[in-house]
Amino acid sequence: MLKFSGSSVVAALLIAVVFGAFFFCEYLIYFPTILKCAWPKLSPVRAMVLSDTHLLGAVGGHWFDKLRREWQMERAFQTALWLLKPEIVFILGDIFDEGKWSSQKHWEDDVRRFHRMFRHSSDTELVVLVGNHDIGFHYEMDWFKLQRFEKVFNASSTRIVTKKGVNFLLVNSVALHGDGCPICQSVEKDLIKLSRDLNCSLQVGASFFTFTQLHFLTIFLKKKKKTIKKTKTNF
Repeated sequence: MLKFSGSSVVAALLIAVVFGAFFFCEYLIYFPTILKCAWPKLSPVRAMVLSDTHLLGAVGGHWFDKLRREWQMERAFQTALWLLKPEIVFILGDIFDEGKWSSQKHWEDDVRRFHRMFRHSSDTELVVLVGNHDIGFHYEMDWFKLQRFEKVFNASSTRIVTKKGVNFLLVNSVALHGDGCPICQSVEKDLIKLSRDLNCSLQVGASFFTFTQLHFLTIFLKKKKKTIKKTKTNF
């Protein structure tokens, strides 16, 4: 019969405690937090909204900081998918921290890490909006960075996503400064065109939500009040 010394038992208990604490803090801790959430009983669509993931880049991101942050985000997201089973997930901009200045090589690495962390089944639709850290602040924004983002995430600056009869209006808020910049003019033109579609939807009783990274939509509508009136838009 095997006999264990007191020191061996203590060492084994210590290892078990350390392993148990690690497993709880790195895997199980997300469950009690997320289980506090529940879908409204009358919710027509299960939509989950996230924002500002800020995946660290090659310039300012320390490898250990990236490892720690991305592990926690990945575990939290995957646990939420498993427990809540959302039908659609929105990430409202600032996906990356250094997208505004990252090289093509670093950009591709950041995109690869994003897709690994936010992987999802075909039952869940993932919709990504652009943010200022992805393409630069208004004065840094250019067509190359914007189109690079849109190509990877299949995301135009202004669009409507419909899920189970609910319309979600998605807007690139970085381009809503109303100063006549080329990208701003393009987004404003598309937004006014979509406003006509939304007006028709409201007349038949459809519901919609507006998602942007920043709260510039109200400012934009005030600046464009005369134009909006001409299109008889009802927001």
